[in-house]
Amino acid sequence: MTATAVPRSDRVLVLAPRSTETDRQLATAAYRRGMRVERLTGWTAPAELHGLAAHVYAGPLFADAVAADLEVGFLEAPPGWLAELPYEFVGRRVEASTLAHAWTLRRPVFVKPPNDKSFAAKVYRDGTQLPGPDAADPDTEVLISEAVTFSCEFRLFVVDGEIRAASRYAVAGDLAVAPVEECAEGADALAFGAEVVAAEAGNLPSAIVVDVGLVEGFGWAVVEANAAWASGGYACDPDGVLEVVLRAGGPVAEVAGRDRRFVRPAPSVVR
Repeated sequence: MTATAVPRSDRVLVLAPRSTETDRQLATAAYRRGMRVERLTGWTAPAELHGLAAHVYAGPLFADAVAADLEVGFLEAPPGWLAELPYEFVGRRVEASTLAHAWTLRRPVFVKPPNDKSFAAKVYRDGTQLPGPDAADPDTEVLISEAVTFSCEFRLFVVDGEIRAASRYAVAGDLAVAPVEECAEGADALAFGAEVVAAEAGNLPSAIVVDVGLVEGFGWAVVEANAAWASGGYACDPDGVLEVVLRAGGPVAEVAGRDRRFVRPAPSVVR
């Protein structure tokens, strides 16, 4: 799962002002490849970076702020991808809907925005506990899931159908980071992840993160898909993570035809 280091001296890895453990590891991995690394001090890309072959690792809000100036195409899974998976891959009922519909629910449900962090992804007692119309748009896309218990969860960084890096990140809902090879369930997590990625090759971008976990009383299931350019690496091999990030958040002009429909829409940003 370790990627081969390829010199990329003509490339620049752009990082957000706020530093994280993952982006520091990616910066080191990028330097080893001969890449330039720039951590911005604000949410505007300086003119000196315009026109360069830029790759970005950052959260969704920062990505949206610099996408146009840096001409970066950010790959992400379709909003309803999880809801469209067969039951054998999810082990629970998942519905793609709107926040307005979620407000009407009167039972415990897990609710999350598909591709951003506009509100907390968690189990809500009912729809009245979600952010209201004073804080969120009723038409906001959400995934509504039956609440289940994952006994362990693993993160898989995937490019071109191959798992390049993997890590456990949770046990019984609590953070529990460990290299996949040190986990008793690691081989099974990789095998299930590979099965999902192969089956869903036409429904996911070529570079993506897929989280999988072991559901009590069911078996292995997909937790969710995440954009690689905004996902924490946990105990993953940084070189493998970087290889996926470079594809997932790179020059829009280099996005392959099969990936164009997975490019995150770039909003108009008011500064």
